[in-house]
Amino acid sequence: MGLKTSILLSALVLGCAAIGGFISERAVSSTGKIQTSSRTVAADYSEALGIIRDNYAGGVDHEALTESSVQGMLWSLDPHSAFFTASEFRTLFEEQASQFYGIGVSIMQYPDGVYVQSVIPGTPAEEAGLRYGDRFLKIDGDDATEWTSAEVSKNVRGERGSQVKLEIERPDSAQPISFEIVRGGVPLPSVRNVFMLSEDVGYIGLTGGFQETTSAEFDEAVFELQSRGMKNLVLDLRNNPGGLLKQAREIVSRFIEPGKTVVTVKGRASYSRTEKLETSGDPIADLPVVVLMNGGSASASEIVAGAMQDHARGIVLGEDSFGKGLVQRVFPLPFGTGITLTTARYYTPYGRSLQKDYSNGSIYEYYSHSSEEGESEEPVPKPKGVPVTTAKGRIFYGGRGIEPDVLVKPTEFNPKRLKINQAAFYFVRKLAYGKVKGMESFRIGKQRFLKEVSTSVIRVDEPLYNAFTEFVKSDRRLGLTIEMLGADEEYARMQLREEMATALYSNEIGQQVLLENDPQVRRALESVKDAISLIGKK
Repeated sequence: MGLKTSILLSALVLGCAAIGGFISERAVSSTGKIQTSSRTVAADYSEALGIIRDNYAGGVDHEALTESSVQGMLWSLDPHSAFFTASEFRTLFEEQASQFYGIGVSIMQYPDGVYVQSVIPGTPAEEAGLRYGDRFLKIDGDDATEWTSAEVSKNVRGERGSQVKLEIERPDSAQPISFEIVRGGVPLPSVRNVFMLSEDVGYIGLTGGFQETTSAEFDEAVFELQSRGMKNLVLDLRNNPGGLLKQAREIVSRFIEPGKTVVTVKGRASYSRTEKLETSGDPIADLPVVVLMNGGSASASEIVAGAMQDHARGIVLGEDSFGKGLVQRVFPLPFGTGITLTTARYYTPYGRSLQKDYSNGSIYEYYSHSSEEGESEEPVPKPKGVPVTTAKGRIFYGGRGIEPDVLVKPTEFNPKRLKINQAAFYFVRKLAYGKVKGMESFRIGKQRFLKEVSTSVIRVDEPLYNAFTEFVKSDRRLGLTIEMLGADEEYARMQLREEMATALYSNEIGQQVLLENDPQVRRALESVKDAISLIGKK
């Protein structure tokens, strides 16, 4: 076993001992099962490594063995206790700080590689001249054409002030274009989109997690929208993975008077004793709120929605949330690695457990909700237990995350629509560089970074749509037929508008086009009247 591996394993064993204390070498529990001490586990692990080292037919990567062993041990506890390598541990703290170091691009993976979707204004990527539709060919001399978006993202990130060399394919250049970009700070905001959905309904897309700057970003967004006439708010928490608990409390405090319970944290160790977090500060004056949730909304976002629901302060709309009600504490380990260990559980103000059951099934099933796929439209049976009656007599059950007040399914997505999305990107990429015959006037050039435009000006007229259908006929690599396209023309037109908006302005404007036709957002607009009634406003 290598020195680094030995130290890492010893540190983890000692850390676990500090948390729970050593027990005798072997003991028999009240159930008759043999209990094994941490020392015995370490000895058994070392012996197993020795056997592997001396007898395995192939090469042995001790670091990989140790990391997988540690992760397997933690996952035997629960799905959220986890091991982080040095780079993953660094990323964890970068995300909490709402900034990381890289070049500043939004990227998207397609069948033939990873492309720039949008550059972020004020970042090294913009200054260097990267553009919508650029395809990554090489990164620091390594072939990136078969990399995933995660691999590209990992390799363009790095230390502040370090240099990354890129080779890019661009439609209007016969030869690859080379860039040498010095990495710098890249914002990682919580609030990803802010605009007016209607004359008096504002939209805040708080989808980027709960980080150190979340409440400040939220306050700025509310101020901007109120200055433009916002009287009602749609707060989008869909696919928000959670984050800092204190920031979740700050967001709830913007809506509920001081001294009300936001969440109860119940643990057994000295640093995670039972604690009630309460609202503080002055709330936003009687602003009706509709909160959007889905299966990707977890942890801190569920705390916000649960508090709003329990206190009858907002309408929660969408689908059941993820169901993460376990609290993790971060424990640093040697060599920059670390673990997150579950030390407590979250409960809503009226006592609902947010955590869904993880006792059956695999880690994959837990995170993918795969056991729920393919189910009928029949409602999911309520879990056993005593129902919780919240403010104004509403009844909910614990152990399944947050159930929406109004259940609304999202836009249907299927393999055919994936092909349409891909075709729309490839077509607009050519369009943006003046490479579509007869449509040269659509040449776009650099993106203009606007936060909001009237999306009605982004139209797909008949000549443009006909050019797209001709492109689909001529490009057979995606397996999209004219018949398939014709059967879903409305969706295809929307995707063309979204791609054009992204190429013209930014990823955020492209998202605004999609939100126009989002069934959950449309229903949220209809539910504003219920949010008004909920707080007794006329």
